[in-house]
Amino acid sequence: MPDLADVETLLDTAVRALGGARREGQVAMATAVAEAIETEEHLVVQAGTGTGKSLGYLVPALRHALTADTTVVVSTATIALQNQLIARDLPRLAEALRPLLKREPRFAILKGRRNYLCRNRLDTAGQDAEEEAELFDPRALSSLGRQVQRLHSWAEETLTGDRDEIVPGVSDLAWRQVSVAANECMGAAVCPFGTECFAEQARAEAAEVDVVVTNHALLAIDAMQNYHILPEHDLLMVDEAHELVDRVTAVATGALNEKAITLAVKRATRLCDIELTERLSETADGLAMLFTDADPGRLDHIPDALATAVAAVRDAAHGCVTAIGPDNKNDPEASNARRLALAALGEVHDTAVRLLESFEPPLRERQDVVWLTKGDRQAPALHVAPLGVGGLLREKLFGDRTTVLTSATLALGGSFRALAAQWGLGRERSDEPPTPEPRPEGAPEPEAGQPGSATEGEPRWRGMDVGSPFDHARSGILYVAKHLPTPGRDGLDPRYLDEIAELIEAAGGRTLGLFSSMRAATQATEELRERLDFPILCQGDDSTGQLVKEFAADEGTCLFGTLSLWQGVDVPGPSLQLVVVDRIPFPRPDDPLASARQRAVGARGGNGFMSVAATHAALLLAQGTGRLLRSMTDKGVVAVLDPRLATARYGGFLRSSLPPYWGTTDPDVARAALKRLNGAVPV
Repeated sequence: MPDLADVETLLDTAVRALGGARREGQVAMATAVAEAIETEEHLVVQAGTGTGKSLGYLVPALRHALTADTTVVVSTATIALQNQLIARDLPRLAEALRPLLKREPRFAILKGRRNYLCRNRLDTAGQDAEEEAELFDPRALSSLGRQVQRLHSWAEETLTGDRDEIVPGVSDLAWRQVSVAANECMGAAVCPFGTECFAEQARAEAAEVDVVVTNHALLAIDAMQNYHILPEHDLLMVDEAHELVDRVTAVATGALNEKAITLAVKRATRLCDIELTERLSETADGLAMLFTDADPGRLDHIPDALATAVAAVRDAAHGCVTAIGPDNKNDPEASNARRLALAALGEVHDTAVRLLESFEPPLRERQDVVWLTKGDRQAPALHVAPLGVGGLLREKLFGDRTTVLTSATLALGGSFRALAAQWGLGRERSDEPPTPEPRPEGAPEPEAGQPGSATEGEPRWRGMDVGSPFDHARSGILYVAKHLPTPGRDGLDPRYLDEIAELIEAAGGRTLGLFSSMRAATQATEELRERLDFPILCQGDDSTGQLVKEFAADEGTCLFGTLSLWQGVDVPGPSLQLVVVDRIPFPRPDDPLASARQRAVGARGGNGFMSVAATHAALLLAQGTGRLLRSMTDKGVVAVLDPRLATARYGGFLRSSLPPYWGTTDPDVARAALKRLNGAVPV
């Protein structure tokens, strides 16, 4: 075991080499991560913007990897952070620490198999495209042939086969013609291109490095489906941990629709008797007919006709699966066709089984929720998702490794309990005698028995908030428009539009508008473009990345949008000095998963609204308001137009989840501050 410098020495060396300055929060975080590694205890760290949390966990992670001769896995929620770690943070850090670590650390990125080009699929891309073509709008297929041809040319020059290398990108339909999911892959041992497989090369590289960077979805797939994509590891760093539950839930969600069944039929046609595939095709028609008359939303009880239709899908898919003969490994083309067919049939069959089984227990004891989606631009589909993923995470992620979970936003209502319960963690360890934890007004009581909640005997963990180097109270104002009416469901009230216009005028543009719906963002954009002289960009006008670039480049420009902007915008400097939030971002009352989770908590005697809806809103509000200060010199105003943040009983819980800005409900104070900032900005 090499005798390496301690974590604090390594961190100081790295910071000096990168031209930075010592930050106490970063030092505290790195020290805590090192202690967690030593004690094999889970750690939850809230590290505010400007802390430098990437170095705070990467330095002790690298030291552990080289000391123990093992691999550390780092998981993120976004591609942007993945790319930052791989392209900037890790290369610079590895070079800076090489003298003290005795050798230069190695690192790699690993994604799901679907993200890599499959040379075997490439040979049949045109044929499969024709088979799938009729399942899609013909207008979307006009450029498919050209895109597939681009992929053929790209395949001759790429070294990684990684989809993210293709600029400009290709459609999902085109990419599906040259890639396979894990359950569709025939395996490198029998594939004629096994020795040239990009996905296998990425996995082989990941097995030889010190740090593997991946994403929450692949982390969930690796844990849930036992594919063992990731190398063996005893230390996991989960960055952007506030997104972990949603990403794992998405992976654990199944969907059944006409398109999936029809694709399974097409893949099975050459391998089964026509009577069997026609039977399966007829079940797709029957399901589609029932969808026509059904109302979208959560299904607490499945109608007999729908249950019969889903059972017919299940049985027909099973009939096709059992009729497909044994694998002929001497015929790679036939083996590949069999694998693709079984994957499609298996997904349809297993989802149908899960849908039907979800309704068997009494309502209070169910672990899954089912709902139907349909709309003008959305093909009807039945979905089934887990009420909670805490048990899964507790068993698969926290059972046999040390896990560090970090983000700028984890303490909701001043406590880590809400997210810890969702993750399936147990009681927080404390070196002090247990004392009642003060709760902000309106905050939920700690509850046991809810989906994903923690009880005795579950993993112990320690939480810490290392703060932020920003002086939020001196740099930012939280203005709550207490005088405005409670927001309604019929679009933005004219008084809201007046308020936004006055704030933008005072700020001289420089505004990020975060809206709870695309409808509200579009309404505000259209009406305020008529009233104001400042350019207003709206999400959907162009790619989000391009819109953010345009917004940052012109200090007078405004950018309006919805969910992805709440968490994905990083614009330091004078281009962003006002963040407007139109309403508290509670989940929609008809959101099937949130409403089911809320009801499940209530059925166990808890406060479902606070545990689910208010926690969801607090997390998004904290993320959204955190867009304001992105550098040490930033100043500005966060304007929340929803008066309930100031007047409702739960307002205290929400406010205590936000960065500690100086607060006011006086519109004159907010506008005056913006005017002063506007005057201070050189034109």
